[in-house]
Amino acid sequence: MKVQIPTPLQSYTRAKRVEADGATLAELLQDLDRRHPGIRFRMIDEQGGIRKHMRIFVNGERVDDLGRSLAAGDAVQILQALSGG
Repeated sequence: MKVQIPTPLQSYTRAKRVEADGATLAELLQDLDRRHPGIRFRMIDEQGGIRKHMRIFVNGERVDDLGRSLAAGDAVQILQALSGG
């Protein structure tokens, strides 16, 4: 399925959109990391949860559960909040 990558993470993918597979969001992120090593760590914390500054949407709906089932035609969008001071 198509995964939209935020600009700060495109250094891993070299593209705005990439392909990844998985029956769940967790599996999709593991496949994304297999294809683009290191990217998963930027999205998932050491406890296995989505990092606070990351937002993941499936078909336009925000998802916080990595166990969320995915279908072949789903569109996944990853967003990263930017902050500064």
